[in-house]
Formats: sequence, structure tokens, C-alpha cells
Amino acid sequence: MATEDETWLGLREDAKPLVIAGIVLGIGLGGFFDGIVLHQLLQWHHMLSAQTEPTTVANLRLNVLADGLFHAATYLCTIAGIALLVRAWRRPAVPKSGRALLGSVIMGWGAFNLVEGLVNHQLLGIHHVWPAGPGSVLLWDVAFLLSGVLFLLGGYAVVRTGEAVRPEPRDDRPTDEQPT
Repeated sequence: MATEDETWLGLREDAKPLVIAGIVLGIGLGGFFDGIVLHQLLQWHHMLSAQTEPTTVANLRLNVLADGLFHAATYLCTIAGIALLVRAWRRPAVPKSGRALLGSVIMGWGAFNLVEGLVNHQLLGIHHVWPAGPGSVLLWDVAFLLSGVLFLLGGYAVVRTGEAVRPEPRDDRPTDEQPT
């Protein structure tokens, strides 16, 4: 068993492959949710809608193409996450913890929201969460970023509650008792 000296992000070192697999899988699933729900079902925005408004057929085609490329990237992240998960669970030392996997998937989704929100919404300004929605554009963009922070922290909390990935306390700590 790993001791507190053999930790990674406060978790057992041997849990690292499982957590990384879950994070990559969560990035892909978070991207799928964003693309399917926000782009397609709710139609709040498209990938390039702040730069190329989809008000003409040509601009809509460009936005749909960009959405498709985005979906291809999220598909690759999802496949990579599954491959990493299979690889991790084939290693005997990696703990088989559903709680750690669930929490790390939530962390990956949060990482997706943070990176996508910072890069695409704020730095590049290629689209925003809900420009036609009630309230300001910034309100929805900040809410998206906050969801990323909450998912990251909440996911980490779920991972940490899994006994299989918590470090074991060291047995060689000094005690108050003196040998007799």
C-alpha cells in the first residue's frame, strides 16, 4: 500500500493512471455535453457564432463545420479516456475504485469548462455561452467558468472520499511512549 510519502495530488501514487483516465474521459464527455446540448439542442451558440454569425446559409455551414470538428476532438478525448481506463484497470496495482473514476470524470468535465470558457469565450471570443439569453453575455460566461471550478473541486472531493485511493498513514511515526 502507498504511504503518505508516495502520494500524487493527495492520492495514492498508484491511483494516478485511474484518475488521469477519468479526467481525459471527463474532458471528452464535458465537450460532448456542451456540443450536443448547448450547440445543437438548445442552439444557444455555435463554435464560431461570435465571429461569424450564422445568419446566412454560408455562415451557418461554416459554424456547423466548426461544431463538427469540435465534436471530432471531443470524440477523440472520449476514446483516449476509455483506452487509458482499460489500460489502468489492467494494471494490478491500480485501485479499482468506481468513486475515484466518477470523481475524476467530474474533474475532467470541470477542466473542460474552465479551459473552453477561458480560451474560447474570453481569450479568443469565438463564441459565448448564451448571447441572446436573459442577462449579460458576461454573466453566462462567468457562470460557465464557475461551473468548471465547482466540478473540479466537487470531483476532487468525490475522488478523495474513495478509500481505495487515500494514502495509508505511515506506521513509522514516533509515538509518545518510550521503550522500556
